[in-house]
Amino acid sequence: MFPLISLGINDSFLFNLLMLRIILMVVREYLKLARSFNAGLTAAAPVLGAVAMKQFDLVTLFLLFLIGLFGHTYGFALNDILDLRIDKTSKEIRDRPLVSKKITIKKAWIFALSCSIASFILAFYLARSTGSFLPFIILVLSSLSITIYDFISKKFAAMDIFVAGGIFLLILYGASTVSLHISTLAWIVCVLGTIQVLFMQFIAGGLKDIKNDFEKGAKTLALKMGVRMERGMVKVTTSFKILAYSLQILEILLLFSIFFEPFHIFSPLNPFHYTQFLLLVIFSSVMLLSSHRLLSMKHFDRNKARVLIGGHFQINFMLVPILLMALNPWTIFLAVISPAIFVFSNLILHGTLLQPKTM
Repeated sequence: MFPLISLGINDSFLFNLLMLRIILMVVREYLKLARSFNAGLTAAAPVLGAVAMKQFDLVTLFLLFLIGLFGHTYGFALNDILDLRIDKTSKEIRDRPLVSKKITIKKAWIFALSCSIASFILAFYLARSTGSFLPFIILVLSSLSITIYDFISKKFAAMDIFVAGGIFLLILYGASTVSLHISTLAWIVCVLGTIQVLFMQFIAGGLKDIKNDFEKGAKTLALKMGVRMERGMVKVTTSFKILAYSLQILEILLLFSIFFEPFHIFSPLNPFHYTQFLLLVIFSSVMLLSSHRLLSMKHFDRNKARVLIGGHFQINFMLVPILLMALNPWTIFLAVISPAIFVFSNLILHGTLLQPKTM
């Protein structure tokens, strides 16, 4: 009798363990579809806008983070759905759930639309709480901009401006939930986020996908500017490098402009501001070095490119939270959370530290 009871308990335990494993496997695939490795970047966008407007209520900031997170998931899931025809011809991104057929197109559509709806529900709740619905309209425009990009990104060159516009509006959305009188600092944060996305899309994205885009004849800015693949070697044109460095220099100048006239936002300066200034110098220098290494890569190695781009993403993102530390030292948490999500996601989903295989 006792052995039978024991066997029943063991069977139940094994069944539950099996079900848990299946659930975890399914969740892993949806996290891949959501591009969870860089989810922290987009999710933090409306939070940075709100912090620039001196919003420090943790509940509100958490809601804004969720709104950005669901919006991020919608955008990338939709992108994978629409780019499947091109993506499935590349062996280098075969780990993407739609390419590997671990998630069906129908389920991906349901997932994408559900995340979009969730984002809007939270935003509507926040709008009712504050009594202002203009921020909600700004969020809708941000989502529309991202949607347009997903539909036309491979058909026309330089359509990444729609992604940059979507992020600009997402940061502006976060700022406008605090007040419709947007501060100079908040506008600067909006522009900084836009420049960062332009670099990610035009430069990093263009180089990352250059092999597949070149072979399939995709119409990207990198290809239009003459970047080519020849016998496994990447040929980066001078004009493309000028664009890349110009975006980075413009970002750095804007970052440091707030310490000087006519902005001089953090006036009068105190010892903490000098520490902040030094941190920005260090991280800006590392960012430029990372950009140089990416642009100087001769032999195309997607894994190496993933490491360089992944590292660049995180370093670039950290600059704005460091800038906002002058308003609230706890803002540094935002500089840490995105790299933490990046590393944790890669370890769980891909078994690597800096090489997301779905990038």
